[in-house]
Amino acid sequence: MRISDGRFGAFALLTGFLAGSLALSSPAWAKTHDVAMTAVETDVVIEGNGEKYAAWTFNGTVPGPVVRVTEGDTINFTLTNPATNKNPHAMDFHAAEIDFLKNYRAINAGETISFTFVAKKPGIFFYHCGAPPMIQHVARGMFGAIIVDPKNAKAWPKADREYVLVQSEFFKNPNDVQAMFDRKYDNVLFNGGIFKYHPFVTGGGKLDAKPGERVRIYFVNAGPNEFSSFHPIGEIWDNVYESGNPTNKLTGVQTYVVGPGSAATFDVVVESAGAYPLVTHSLTGALRGAIAVLLVGPDAKPAPLMPMVPWKVTTPQTEITPVPVQ
Repeated sequence: MRISDGRFGAFALLTGFLAGSLALSSPAWAKTHDVAMTAVETDVVIEGNGEKYAAWTFNGTVPGPVVRVTEGDTINFTLTNPATNKNPHAMDFHAAEIDFLKNYRAINAGETISFTFVAKKPGIFFYHCGAPPMIQHVARGMFGAIIVDPKNAKAWPKADREYVLVQSEFFKNPNDVQAMFDRKYDNVLFNGGIFKYHPFVTGGGKLDAKPGERVRIYFVNAGPNEFSSFHPIGEIWDNVYESGNPTNKLTGVQTYVVGPGSAATFDVVVESAGAYPLVTHSLTGALRGAIAVLLVGPDAKPAPLMPMVPWKVTTPQTEITPVPVQ
């Protein structure tokens, strides 16, 4: 169609200008990440005495590796289920807003699935296998955390030290699905270990900090069934952020409940040296493994986001690190 009306031409020019302006104002800071994981059916060590467990995992560790991106980033995700496995597996990211029937479907051994999503909201989110029976896949170790940092770093106070803790229930018989439905768990774990960060038990490690540091705990409750009542013994949470979103802020909280499949971010500033256990105040869980001791002292060394302890996983990897993103 030939443009002969001057007013139409002006409108077209204005439309083009606005379109160009919108393109220029698109989030240039946003990145695209390629994240790949492999479903690995393997034995993992779950206690300082060397006890092993027939787990189903992402990348051979319980929890799976931490994924960390920034609000607005795009994630191209691929899950591989090797032909050597015996079971179907899947991936469900709570940070994603996409069709679960298409993207979270289970794939059989020897298959691969890929999907893409934009991390639209900041926070700490759960990820897990959704293959049936989902309760068994989660109970056997197919879970982890994805941190979506806020695009505005000033949305909350800067943390001096960060840790990820994922709580989950442990069932000694990994094939007893009925026990999982009946909530007959044997232990409650932090990051896949019984008293993993309790330095006063066999093989236990600890979480380190210096006096006055702001320690940020990214906390996920993998369940599959029990609520966590997360509490710092000898301290008070400075801030609690529901789902890890800086806009969901509570201040001066003694204990905060995190349901299965949910998460929150906790800040604590410890002024004095000493030992400060971080526990679920559902004491049947704490006394069966869910205690992580924060040891505060002037000589505290830098520590990884999800520190392991003297016992090792069965793969060559000895430290769970964030999934490499490109």
